[in-house]
Amino acid sequence: MGDKVKGTLVIIGGAEDKDGPCEILRRFLLLAGGEEARLAVITTATESPQKVGREYSRLFYRLGAADVFHLDVPDRAAACSEDALRLLDKATGVFLTGGDQLRLTSILGGTPLAGALHAALARGAVIAGTSAGASAMSATMIVEGADESAPRRSIINMAPGLGFLQEVVVDQHFAQRGRIGRLLAAIAENPFILGFGLDEDTALICDPAGQ
Repeated sequence: MGDKVKGTLVIIGGAEDKDGPCEILRRFLLLAGGEEARLAVITTATESPQKVGREYSRLFYRLGAADVFHLDVPDRAAACSEDALRLLDKATGVFLTGGDQLRLTSILGGTPLAGALHAALARGAVIAGTSAGASAMSATMIVEGADESAPRRSIINMAPGLGFLQEVVVDQHFAQRGRIGRLLAAIAENPFILGFGLDEDTALICDPAGQ
């Protein structure tokens, strides 16, 4: 994260608790303003955007958010929508759902909405991503790779991410799916990057102070 960035990233390894204490989602909500939080839920990664959007909207309202709006961005044309940009401009927090990280980046990458996400982070908004949303946080991401495998060049495919973090690669559902081999392969192919493997219901918080 650059020196001019004021916002915080909440990077979630997937399958975060939604029925119990909801510690990760509560922390995200608190960072985004608590009872004054205005949240945008972006469901581009999932093949069930309406269902997932409703689920997170209900959940964040239950946890106390002031306003939650679902941004359904199914294609690049929608990522250029003035309405979407206006909604995002109001957000104190943005939540990127799970699904397919390549779908997320191929639709958002290089669009006005992607630029608006970077602008939101720079002005102090909190951006959270779970599972695919977590993988897409970095400039370089793992697109796919063999689980439960020894590290080998052939077991992973990588692609550009959304670029909120530089010189980092994130893998999710880490211990649950035996992904240490593919993360080690990613680091071996890109020795200048730092690898983060995040288990389910676990989160990494990156703030401008480096805390």
